[in-house]
Amino acid sequence: MKLPYDEDYLREMELWPFFAMSQQSLQISIIPTVIAEDATPVPPVALRPQSARPSLSPHAVQSTTYFAPPDPERAARIAKLDWDALKIEAATCKACGLCKQRKQAVLGVGAPEAPWLFVGEGPGGEEDDQGEPFVGPAGKLLDAMLAATGLQRGREVYIANVVKCRPPGNRNPSAEEALACAPLLDRQIDLVQPKLVVALGKIALTRLTGSDASMASMRGKRHEYRGIPVIATYHPAYLLRNLPDKLKAWEDLMLAKKTMASL
Repeated sequence: MKLPYDEDYLREMELWPFFAMSQQSLQISIIPTVIAEDATPVPPVALRPQSARPSLSPHAVQSTTYFAPPDPERAARIAKLDWDALKIEAATCKACGLCKQRKQAVLGVGAPEAPWLFVGEGPGGEEDDQGEPFVGPAGKLLDAMLAATGLQRGREVYIANVVKCRPPGNRNPSAEEALACAPLLDRQIDLVQPKLVVALGKIALTRLTGSDASMASMRGKRHEYRGIPVIATYHPAYLLRNLPDKLKAWEDLMLAKKTMASL
């Protein structure tokens, strides 16, 4: 199977040498995750009733929410907020210690009713300065990845993070911090109502699937969160340090595109 690609975008992603060296290496193997016939998938846990969504393939991996909200009243209140109120909620949030050193909360960016939702882990220093997720080198690579897939932030895409405030030293968010931000991300998902979610990195994947399995074992498959298909791929910051894995990320994006086309 020959993949669609644009040479300019792939050169920007530093993938073109791999394409030029061996077209054969770009053959994608879509491996469905088969649930045993006698297995009973656990339905996703929702904070509030969800609108009807098309059913997924029986091969989709069913997953639960990663966290139970520690403050059900707060979660229920956030679940009723509109976009303006949600921005204020994030900006004034003190549910965890990340609020102490932030310059500003970074809620998200993009089309408010986008069919694609990309979820990363948390803002870094430049994001904390500018108030927008995925700026700087990782953001430029993400934009190139989106463009290579025929997408653009602000149009068909909404971008969010597991946590809305910068972890000190750009470390990974802790489970407690992700737990505190869970109602905010879930409300974003409710408001956007995406057709498909792309989990960028292990932190986002664990948050959305509840699995602590490796990225290598989770990518190449369709998962599910709150009735929405989830595709896993590597975080752009990781790809900047691990050039060969950009090929795998390209395969993941093609799987996401194929999944979107099937919905």
